Amino acid sequence: MAYTPELSQQASSMLRRIAWATGKPMTKTLEEIIEYLPRYIRKEEVCNKCRDKSLCSGCGFNQNHCVER
Repeated sequence: MAYTPELSQQASSMLRRIAWATGKPMTKTLEEIIEYLPRYIRKEEVCNKCRDKSLCSGCGFNQNHCVER
């Protein structure tokens, strides 16, 4: 893992409960949540503020399939 963020107690508690509900470890659950987000966040919102244009081809937002709001 490239970066290990610290979670607040509330975020950790919510992640743990989602993991229990899905029957998966917290690490896998968090990864799946992050992979799911490009469906709901517009590509332009992320790409316009991106500070690392070197990995665009591998970015989940590059293939963004947003849900209309």
